[in-house]
Amino acid sequence: MNQDNSKELLDYPFRSPSALEPPTEWAQLRDKCPVAHVRLPSGDSAVLLTRHSDVRQLLSDPRFSHNLSAEGAARTTANEEGSVFESKDAALLADSERHQGWRRMIMKWFTAKRIAAMQQRIESMAESLIDSMVKQGGPADLTAHLGYPLPVWVICDVLGIPDVDRDKLAYWSNTMLSMTQYSQAEINAAQQEFTQYLLSHIEEKRKNPGDDLLSELSAAAGPGQSVPAELLLMTAKGLLVAGHETTSNMIGKMMGMLLSVPSRWQQLLSDPSLVRTAVEESLRFDANPGFGLPRYVSVDTEVGGTLIPRGTTVICSMGAANRDERAYEQSDEMHLERSPNPHLSFGAGPHSCIGQALARTELQTVLSVLLRRLPTLALAVPVDELSARHGLLIGGLERLMVRW
Repeated sequence: MNQDNSKELLDYPFRSPSALEPPTEWAQLRDKCPVAHVRLPSGDSAVLLTRHSDVRQLLSDPRFSHNLSAEGAARTTANEEGSVFESKDAALLADSERHQGWRRMIMKWFTAKRIAAMQQRIESMAESLIDSMVKQGGPADLTAHLGYPLPVWVICDVLGIPDVDRDKLAYWSNTMLSMTQYSQAEINAAQQEFTQYLLSHIEEKRKNPGDDLLSELSAAAGPGQSVPAELLLMTAKGLLVAGHETTSNMIGKMMGMLLSVPSRWQQLLSDPSLVRTAVEESLRFDANPGFGLPRYVSVDTEVGGTLIPRGTTVICSMGAANRDERAYEQSDEMHLERSPNPHLSFGAGPHSCIGQALARTELQTVLSVLLRRLPTLALAVPVDELSARHGLLIGGLERLMVRW
């Protein structure tokens, strides 16, 4: 076992050569330095993992969480209050037993029957948004018309939030995931507005429960008892930020990947049964997934033959791991029929994405509706004019101009 004594720091996150290409550092580090030291936007140092087996190992270890509020943990951003990983919400469920208990309660709500019922509503939402885009005429920004609004509509549905408040929640979500895009004052204002809105909404759900997640969780404590408002608040924030931003950006990136090589779109038109595996391959092949998942290592840990000392902040790059040639044949090629596909886009282990079934349903539904409604869909700009979003924890495209 090697002691990791390398002190050469790479600035992280890396920049890609283009919107749909991975950073060159991914392959270099997987090959030469899979446990690498990096400098975060805050100036703090961390360790970056890029191999599939190493990322899976650390993400699957129940001892380590994404809570970076611990003393000595690295801050991910230069903002005074840090990112969502250093927030009080992140610390609230740092206790593993408490986290798992609450997680099980949330997962009970996301039953197969409820997801199936939601799929019909998601399809109706997608149809409505596409109708509006078509009515306006092309070329049009698919991200603005479909990718951005749809997931926030879905999460509002899950949380029982009125349709008229969708745009406000989308802005708050975007702001709270900022690394460098928004000022500290803007982030603080968004946090305060969002918190006050949700507290009022939670109180309304206590008084007038409905068929939504917050209503069910509010009643989970049993007769005469109440679930702490801060726990419900943290849950609502987490679902909105994770469920909106990740899926909205993934819709744009998925369609960018599929339309940038016309034969991919044609393959799906010829065989729509590939939608499910095409979604999984898009998740794996994503060249701009964002920052990655941090873990605070609380005990000395060996990863890939290297000792990572306790007190180290580790960044797990799922994007780099998903391109690992040790885990996939032809890892740098997109194969829509790839199966099995053990990608790590939703994480792994006890902290894996709780809403992954819903996210998969949204992505599959969007792709199916677009194939049916707009079979002639194509990029309206050259691929090299696509621009990646920077300054947020979640990667995406600035816009995706399409024609049909």
